[in-house]
Amino acid sequence: MSGIKTRLRKFQYWLKHDLFVFDNIFLLGALIFSLMWTWGSVSSMSRNWSLAEELASKQREKALLELEVETLELENDYYLSDEYQELAARKYQGKMLAGETMVYLPDNSELAKNKHKTVATEENLATETRSNFEQWLSFLFGI
Repeated sequence: MSGIKTRLRKFQYWLKHDLFVFDNIFLLGALIFSLMWTWGSVSSMSRNWSLAEELASKQREKALLELEVETLELENDYYLSDEYQELAARKYQGKMLAGETMVYLPDNSELAKNKHKTVATEENLATETRSNFEQWLSFLFGI
C-alpha cells in the first residue's frame, strides 16, 4: 500500500512542479489562442469566398436580366414602329398601298421544291468510302 501512496505522491509532485507551472500553462493558453484565431480566420475567409461567389452570380443574373429588358424594350419599339405596322397590315389583313396590286401565287410543286437539293454523286460516295489515310493522301498530294 505504501508503494501506491508513494507513486501517488510522486505523480502529484510531478503535476504540481513539472506540468502545471506558469510556463507550461502560458504555452498551452497561447496554443489555444492561436488555434482559435486560425480557425476564425479560415472560417472568415471561407465565408467571404462564398459571399463573393454569390455576389458574382447575382451580378451575372442582373446583367442577363438587364439585357433581356433591353431586348424587350427594343422589341416593343419595333412593334410600335410604322414599318412593323405596315408589314403586319399587309400580312394579316391583306392591306396594300395605293397603286399596288396583290398577286397570289400557287404553292410550289414537288419538282420546284426538290430542284436544288444535293444529289449524292459517285465522287462523293467514293470519298466517303475511302479510309482516313487515303483521304489525307488525296488532300496533300492530289492523288
